[in-house]
Amino acid sequence: MTEIATAAIKAKTAKPNAAPFGLPNYETPKFDLPNMEIPEAFREMAEKGVAQVKDTYEKVKATTEEVTDLLKDTYMTSSKGATDYNLKVIEFAQINTNAAFDFAYKLLGVKSLTEFVELSTANARKQFEVMTAQTKELTELAQKVITEIAEPMKTGVTKAFNNKLA
Repeated sequence: MTEIATAAIKAKTAKPNAAPFGLPNYETPKFDLPNMEIPEAFREMAEKGVAQVKDTYEKVKATTEEVTDLLKDTYMTSSKGATDYNLKVIEFAQINTNAAFDFAYKLLGVKSLTEFVELSTANARKQFEVMTAQTKELTELAQKVITEIAEPMKTGVTKAFNNKLA
C-alpha cells in the first residue's frame, strides 16, 4: 500500500510539461488508421488521372519553354531595334546641329535685310524638307522594328498553344 500512496503523491505533485509561457504542452493523440484494401477500379481510375496530369504537365512545360524562348528572342529584337532607332536620332541631331551652325555662320556674312530674309527663307525651306525626310525615315524604322517583334511573336504563340495544348 505504501507504494500506491507514494505513487499517488508523486502524481499529484508532478507538473505537466509546460511551454515557456507557463501553458501546458498538450500533444496531439496519434491514431492508427486501419489498413484498407483499395478497389482495383478506383486504383485504375487514379492511375489514369495521374497519367493525364503528367501528360498535361509535360505539354504545358514544353509550351512554356517555347514561349520563354520566344520572349527572349523578342526582347533581343526590340533591344536591337531601340538601339538602332536611338542611333538614328543621334545621327539626325548631329546633322541638324551642323546645319544650324552653318546657317549661323552664313548669317554672319549677311549685308542687307533682303539677303537676311532670302537666307532665312531658304534655310527654313531646307530644314523643313530635312525634317520631313528624317521623320519619314524614323517612322519607317519604327514600323520595321515593330513588325520584326510582333510577327514572330504572334505566329510563335499561336503555334505553341495550338500544337501543345490541342
